[in-house]
Amino acid sequence: MKVIAFNGSPRKEGNTYHAIKIVTDELEKEGIETQIIHVGNKGIKGCMACGYCWKNKNERCAINDEVNEWIQAMKDADGIILGSPVHYSAIGGTMKSFLDRAFYVTGVNGGMLRHKVGTSVVAVRRSGGIPTFDQLNNYINYSEMIMPTSNYWNVIHGTRPGEALQDDEGVQIMRVLGKNMAWIMKLIDNGKGTIKSPEKEEKTFTNFIR
Repeated sequence: MKVIAFNGSPRKEGNTYHAIKIVTDELEKEGIETQIIHVGNKGIKGCMACGYCWKNKNERCAINDEVNEWIQAMKDADGIILGSPVHYSAIGGTMKSFLDRAFYVTGVNGGMLRHKVGTSVVAVRRSGGIPTFDQLNNYINYSEMIMPTSNYWNVIHGTRPGEALQDDEGVQIMRVLGKNMAWIMKLIDNGKGTIKSPEKEEKTFTNFIR
């Protein structure tokens, strides 16, 4: 089994990275392979609303950049971690651009992430962590993913890179999250071929303006 983690911070080894690393360390203890992809320092454009991903259904965004590679990495993974710093009580801009494009592509191509395990982590100096956490979770919920939890909201505090490791409660939250994520992934893996997954329903769209 493999988990792909996306670091949405501009800093390669800032506090978002350390939050992710605590989780992936626990996963690796359970024999789960992990990879951290640095998104936050890239020049990722936002969705252009061109509709080509819907039209072509080729698992690709029409903007030809790293996002298409990351979509395939998500497809091949058993679990996904979304990590972001807090910018004005919201997801970092580059991470948001990536998520909007990647999750739309995976959605219109038959629900590529359906029943994969997905979770979110947030690093923040002081406040805005919960709104950012909620925003990240919207992508996971939209995709019919399975979300492990911890013993509090998945937010860790720190300003300078590495300070988050001094947040004892935050460190525990990430550690517990990693253990719970590994457990759920193993339950799913052991249940394959034994318990039938629910049949996928075609998406119903309701337009309020007619």
